[in-house]
Amino acid sequence: MHELQQQDLTRDQFLLKLGAAKKEAGRAYHLVDIRCRKKDPAVTPETFGFALNRRKLRIARRREGSYLLRSNLGGDNPALLWQYYIQLTEVEQAFQGTQGRPVDPPAISPTRFRIEAHIFVAFMAYCLQVTLKHRLRALAPGLTLRSVLEKMAALQMVDVHLPTTDGRSLILSRYTQPRKISNCWCPN
Repeated sequence: MHELQQQDLTRDQFLLKLGAAKKEAGRAYHLVDIRCRKKDPAVTPETFGFALNRRKLRIARRREGSYLLRSNLGGDNPALLWQYYIQLTEVEQAFQGTQGRPVDPPAISPTRFRIEAHIFVAFMAYCLQVTLKHRLRALAPGLTLRSVLEKMAALQMVDVHLPTTDGRSLILSRYTQPRKISNCWCPN
């Protein structure tokens, strides 16, 4: 903001730079009060000023590290509400994990059957994620679900089709084999 105040800008240039500064500042932008005259074509220290809003800063610091969760569910146990929220985010993550996979050509309109099948696949993905998370907690507490899925994504399977002399074909499935590099296993 000090840099903007020192620059010789037209009002339009100033407003563009102010918008860019707002985007860069993110949520901290609301902590600053900006004073700008509406009709002056030039931007000078007299027509433009800013100040830190100390009241908003105090409120933000008091809330720092806290997570506010609003719900229509009543109850005495906030830990249970938090558990439901985490479960909801896991379901959404599993559902998003099924998005973007090629299934049917887009020319076919959605049917009730396809919608139900998609929901079923998303639910199965969620069940697999929960199962893997619980197995990891028991067997490898240091690993996260995301890190395991990233490592598994590097593994690939190839089906090798070999024709035989009698007209049939032999199908051999082959997988990349992980190899150890320093302290981690990586696929070949």
